[in-house]
Amino acid sequence: MTRMLQLIPRRNSFLSLVPELDLFDRFFNDLVLPDFFGEQRVVVPAFDISETENEYVISGEIPGMDAKDIDITLLDGCLTVKGEKKQEKEEKDEDYHRVERHYGSFERSFRIPEKVKTDELDATYKDGILKLTLPKAEVSEVKKIEVKEEKTGKKAKTKKA
Repeated sequence: MTRMLQLIPRRNSFLSLVPELDLFDRFFNDLVLPDFFGEQRVVVPAFDISETENEYVISGEIPGMDAKDIDITLLDGCLTVKGEKKQEKEEKDEDYHRVERHYGSFERSFRIPEKVKTDELDATYKDGILKLTLPKAEVSEVKKIEVKEEKTGKKAKTKKA
């Protein structure tokens, strides 16, 4: 299952989220699976997105995984985080009355701004938190271009009658 968040500017912040425009995000936020007792379990990891003067930071809770089991790709401005948390099988004669830990695969995608140094993206994973750092690219300065009036070198010819 894929979940896409669009990072688009609103007001003065370049990375403000516009959830009212992201119907798919709203749909997947509500996607939960009920367990035997009617409790609901969320199957998509939660991510926070923040911005500093020099970078964007996307951090998400992905507990109980190894860094090698997390796959991050970037294609055409779409940053995708995928992984699979495998359930440890134990052969015991125990009947579970409640299982709250989540297992299975996940996939989250984020549309990133154009002004990101894509060759300098960094990802770290510690204590169940995945942190993606996206350095901002230099903002181009507005260059004023002077408009000159073109002068013609020809004099107007007059006809004699």
